[in-house]
Amino acid sequence: MPDSTNQKPCPSGRFWIVQPGDTFYLMASFAGTTTAELERLNPDSDPANLQIGQQICLPPERICPSGVFWVVNQGDTLYTIALATGTTIEDLLELNPYIDPLKLLPGQTICLPK
Repeated sequence: MPDSTNQKPCPSGRFWIVQPGDTFYLMASFAGTTTAELERLNPDSDPANLQIGQQICLPPERICPSGVFWVVNQGDTLYTIALATGTTIEDLLELNPYIDPLKLLPGQTICLPK
C-alpha cells in the first residue's frame, strides 16, 4: 500500500478504497469515468497490482443533467433500460460515454434523459 505521506494530491478529493477483487474497470464503471482517466489521475498506481486499502483518486462527480439515474440490475442491457424508460440506446450512450454497453455491472448507475 502506498505511503499516505507521499500520496499525490487528488484534485477532486474523491477516493476509492481498494477492496478484494476491485479493478480499474470496476472502479471506473461505478465512478462514471474511464480506466484511462483513472490511470491519468493515479500515475503511480499499477492497475495490475492494486493493494487492498489503497486509495485511488477519482475524478469529480459526474453531472447528470436530468438528475435521474438507473441502477443496473443483473441481466439489464441498454436495450431493456431504454425500453423501460422510453428513451433510445443512442441517448443513453450520449449521456454515458464512459460505459461499455456489453459489460454493464449490477449496481452501476446510468444517467437517464429528462
